[in-house]
Amino acid sequence: MTVRPVVKRTARAVLLDGDDLILIKRTKPGVDPYWVTPGGGVEPEDATVVDALHREVHEELGAKIIDVVPCFVDTVEHIGEDGGATGVKVQHFFVCRLESMDEAHRHGPEVEDPCGEYEIVRVPFTRVGIASVHLVPLSLRHYLDGNIEGVRAMHAPDLG
Repeated sequence: MTVRPVVKRTARAVLLDGDDLILIKRTKPGVDPYWVTPGGGVEPEDATVVDALHREVHEELGAKIIDVVPCFVDTVEHIGEDGGATGVKVQHFFVCRLESMDEAHRHGPEVEDPCGEYEIVRVPFTRVGIASVHLVPLSLRHYLDGNIEGVRAMHAPDLG
């Protein structure tokens, strides 16, 4: 069995606010717009992946989240910048709820030195809502399309 080294990890929020899913619309020069969940790379100063999630959501949205539950993992081939380490990138997705958001508190590279635009958008957390945007990665789009009820159930009061 061949084990590929994990060379990058990310933490991403399937962020629910009532009946809405909060996403970021990415618009880059020369690239069709696409939508991503808030989040980003796990940094050495992050004690845990969940700590990275809280930091990234605060940077990108100026938001605080609650009820964080792991829901999906995506593993893709990854070649480091400038031909660096080759292996896989593991993206950890967590379903969570929005506690508060103040866009005035957004900070970090996406805000201070953006490559294109980062627009916070809301789409209905329904199959139609998810289909209305070009959500990446495609594996997440398929997962959510097939598991909307299950993702919502991750916040059921009887889960413990």
